[in-house]
Amino acid sequence: MRWCRFQANGKVSYGIIEGTQVQPVAGSPFSRYRRNGSPLPLRSVKLLVPVVPPTFYAAGVNYRDHVTRMAAITGRPGEIPQQADVGYRANNALIAHEEPIIIPKDANDRTQYEGELVVVIGKQGKHIPEDKVWDYILGYSIGNDFSERVWQAADRTMWRSKNADTFKPMGPWIETDVNLDAMRTLVRVNGKEVENFRTNNMIFGIAHYMSKMSQYLTLYPGDVLWMGTDGVPQNVKHGDVIEIEITGIGVLRNPVKVEGR
Repeated sequence: MRWCRFQANGKVSYGIIEGTQVQPVAGSPFSRYRRNGSPLPLRSVKLLVPVVPPTFYAAGVNYRDHVTRMAAITGRPGEIPQQADVGYRANNALIAHEEPIIIPKDANDRTQYEGELVVVIGKQGKHIPEDKVWDYILGYSIGNDFSERVWQAADRTMWRSKNADTFKPMGPWIETDVNLDAMRTLVRVNGKEVENFRTNNMIFGIAHYMSKMSQYLTLYPGDVLWMGTDGVPQNVKHGDVIEIEITGIGVLRNPVKVEGR
């Protein structure tokens, strides 16, 4: 099933995408729901961020090739993480499919994309065994962990380098039925492919992350966990268009603009 959150005729609703139409529902995918009214053409509605998460989690460095390729570029030793580390992102940074990423006017030119798989939690859980994690997942979406690298290196926290307004595109919807091992993540800038990697080729997988997190943190319906990126992101600039595609889910597309331009 493919869930979206959309706006039509001034009203925000969850919906189920069926082909080229969206079926509005009363309720949400995290609780009871029922079909509500007639289907609408998908092209006639505005897709919103598919969920506004109670808590927005992000996996740390989580792809081996990313570590080794970055080490080759920087000349520094590449250290493979020995444990799964969890960070946080801010909801103010979330934007939807097709909405512009706005780079602050005083940002440096090292602004970069990160194509990531997004795990959407479907029900509340604590102390979840690894083999039961899948029962707590509603589905999957796509994220672009947009970053300003000079700020990321200079600041003590990532309060602006990763959490500035518009720096977290997510969408375009939530797909509940996927084959993780068959999925690939592709990144295109202005139509040119710049990254292509196996989505599930993680150092620490989804089950490990969620189980470990749940030993200390209660996971709630609508929480999201972004799973990290592979490869070496490139700089983008005003006027560029970034597309993150994850096979089996879809394409998240966002133009890039500089504030005031």
